[in-house]
Amino acid sequence: MKTNAAPLFDALGDPSRRAILELVAHTPRPVGELADALPISRPAVSQHLKVLKDVGLVTVRTEGTRHLYAMDPTGLAPVRAWFARFWNDNLAAFASAVEED
Repeated sequence: MKTNAAPLFDALGDPSRRAILELVAHTPRPVGELADALPISRPAVSQHLKVLKDVGLVTVRTEGTRHLYAMDPTGLAPVRAWFARFWNDNLAAFASAVEED
């Protein structure tokens, strides 16, 4: 199974983006709240959110004048599929080894 997880891994390679994703994983948050929780500026948070949005890891909804960012639960599917490939290959190899004995 081939997946297109490379852009997601590139986006998640940055520690600030991983921190942002963790912050929005359970509760939608505005940029200002994210900036207050991180050691980076508000413009930097906005740039990181754009990257995360572009690769499908976060969604944004408007509530009045605020933009609330949340993790897109389907966004990590390619990463899960990429890791599952290795898990499935290892299980198949184990099953084959057991059958040979």
